[in-house]
Amino acid sequence: MADIASIKKELEKVIYPGFTKSIVEFGFLKNVEVNGDSVTILVEITSSAQEVEHELRTNIKNVLEQIGITNLDLQVKKPEAPKQASNSATGGKNIAPQIKNFVMVSSGKGGVGKSTTTVNLAVAAAMQGKRVGILDADIYGPNIPRMFGLQGKEVEIVGNKAKPFHAYGVDVMSMGSLMEEGQALIWRGAMIMKAIQQLLRDILWEELDILFIDMPPGTGDAQLTLAQSVPVTCGINVTTPQHVALDDSRRSLDMFKKLNIPVGGIVENMSGFICPECNTESDIFGMGTCEELAKEYGTTVLGNLPIEPAIREGGDNGKPVVYFQPESISAKRYMKAAETLITYIDEVSEKAENASIQPTTPPGVSACSTAK
Repeated sequence: MADIASIKKELEKVIYPGFTKSIVEFGFLKNVEVNGDSVTILVEITSSAQEVEHELRTNIKNVLEQIGITNLDLQVKKPEAPKQASNSATGGKNIAPQIKNFVMVSSGKGGVGKSTTTVNLAVAAAMQGKRVGILDADIYGPNIPRMFGLQGKEVEIVGNKAKPFHAYGVDVMSMGSLMEEGQALIWRGAMIMKAIQQLLRDILWEELDILFIDMPPGTGDAQLTLAQSVPVTCGINVTTPQHVALDDSRRSLDMFKKLNIPVGGIVENMSGFICPECNTESDIFGMGTCEELAKEYGTTVLGNLPIEPAIREGGDNGKPVVYFQPESISAKRYMKAAETLITYIDEVSEKAENASIQPTTPPGVSACSTAK
């Protein structure tokens, strides 16, 4: 009969659905008991989704059978399903209650324009009358300060909390503003989770309609921590038109599904090239490939954002294109994408409010989106 140590070692092979780390690495394995030829295991997970529990039960049973364990009492503890509709992946926990809606901006990999999209969508939403903030939680490459012209500015401390910067109608806080410029850090799982929670709890966020959260690329600790900490209204996934990028996007979309996070739409970034001389649009990386991906995940494309020199120049110089060149093709598409996203958020919020008046079982929501 296997001992506790060998059982835990075997359970390191069980990957949490939608992620790349095991239930042991995430700390979801809470207890292992061996009593004669029987084994009792307690796993506590963050998702109330039935398919997540089913996949975990199947995988745990399969790996333990490999070491001869067949008499297994597997207990899976999940968050209680909400009694009324909620936008939360975990039943409505919110450590920043002054914020109405949280939008998670993710990408399957880096270099697809996620931060640029976050900045311009946020500014566009603010220009349409919404109270907006950005939390730059990309701990590996926090570049939002540069895109807002805030690099080198010191954070103001009020009491024991940090006050966000304010630029172009948006409240902004970034890991890059809290670290020494150019400093390289090695982030481990527990550090990432603590950092994300502190950025939500220890920042003096005002009452906001929408907080856009620029996530690290990929799927991992940061995404899971955010879903545990606040009721994420929807997720946006950033991608480019190439099929190799779309493959990475599917992993992010699957992650949203596993965490019960609705998806607000797809932004196809680097979709075509706008010539600065003749203003014509050329297809160099492919265009429109996200339409099939959107159909696959039951959502729509928020916008097709081209490669336009003004976007890069605005990001490098801290002057978002949607604010400084509103007549450009890119700015108009960002404005339209923000308008579509705001409508989606309002619809999700209205459903939640109606359900809170007359409780029902909330329907599952799924969608896909891409942006940087």
